[in-house]
Amino acid sequence: MAKKNKKQALGRGLSALLDDPEREISSVSDVNADKVVGNVIDLEIDKIEVNPYQPRTHFNEEAIEELAESIKALGIIQPVTVRKLGRNQYQLVSGERRYRAAKSLDFDTIPAFVRIANDQETLEMALVENIQRRDLDPIEIALSYQRLIDEIQLTQNQLSERVGKKRSTVANYMRLLKLDPIVQTGMRDGFLSMGHGRALINLEENEKQLEIYEKIIAGSLSVRETESLVQKVKKGQSPSPSKTSQPIFFNNAAEELRSYFNITVTVKGNEKGKGNIQIPFNSQEDLNEIIKKIKSED
Repeated sequence: MAKKNKKQALGRGLSALLDDPEREISSVSDVNADKVVGNVIDLEIDKIEVNPYQPRTHFNEEAIEELAESIKALGIIQPVTVRKLGRNQYQLVSGERRYRAAKSLDFDTIPAFVRIANDQETLEMALVENIQRRDLDPIEIALSYQRLIDEIQLTQNQLSERVGKKRSTVANYMRLLKLDPIVQTGMRDGFLSMGHGRALINLEENEKQLEIYEKIIAGSLSVRETESLVQKVKKGQSPSPSKTSQPIFFNNAAEELRSYFNITVTVKGNEKGKGNIQIPFNSQEDLNEIIKKIKSED
C-alpha cells in the first residue's frame, strides 16, 4: 500500500511541473520535460479534452458502465495517454473508454502518460493505437487506414508496417470503403460481417450490392451463401437463394439476438422447428462477454 501511495504522490508532484507558469513545457527539449514525458501523472479530468482524431465513433454505454464498476472496485490499472496542448490543457491520444468511465464516477483526476506531439504526430498516434483495439468495427478500421494514407501520406506498405498487419489485410479492409454507404452502415451496426462485405465488393454496381444485402438480412444468409449469390449475379443469373426460405420466426429470432448481443447472429432452421444458432466472436474477451450476457438471463 505504501508503494502505491508513493507512486500517487510522485504523480501529483510531476503534475505541478506541468503547471509551472515560469517554465512552460511545450517541447521535449524544455527544462524538466524529461521528468514528465513518459511518466504516469495524475491529471485533473476537467483539463483533458477528447481527441477529435478518435477513429471509434460508437461507444457501448453498457460496456462503459461495466468498466466503471471495475474501476470503482480496482482503480484505473492502465493509464490513459494524453498530449500537452498548453498550460494545464491536455488532449486524449488513447483511453477514451477509461476517461468516460472515470468521468461517470466523478473522479477528479486520472493517471495519464503525457506526450508532447504536433497535430500530425497526434493523429498518427491516435489512429495507430486505436486501430489495435478489439472493438472497432471493420468500417472504422478501414476509415482509419484511409486517414493514415491521406493525411500522413503513407503508402499501403508503410501503413502495414505501422499497424503490424499484412499488406493484403490492409488492402482488404480498405476495399470495404467501395461498398454502398447503406451496406457500410449495415456492417457498422453488426448486421453484416467483414466476410459478407468482402463478398459484396465483387459487385461493382451499388444497386446489385443492395439487392444482395437485403437478401442477406431477410434470410440470415451465411458468408458462403452470400458468395454463391454474388457469383450468380455476376453470371447474369437470378440472385435467389438456392435453399428454401426458412420460417419467418427464425429471422425474427435472429433480429432479436442481434439487438441483444450487438453483433451479427445467424439463426437457421426447418419447418419442424429444428435448427441452430451461430454467434461469432473475434477473441476470448468477446466470448467471455457473450457468456456473461447469456448467464445474466438465468
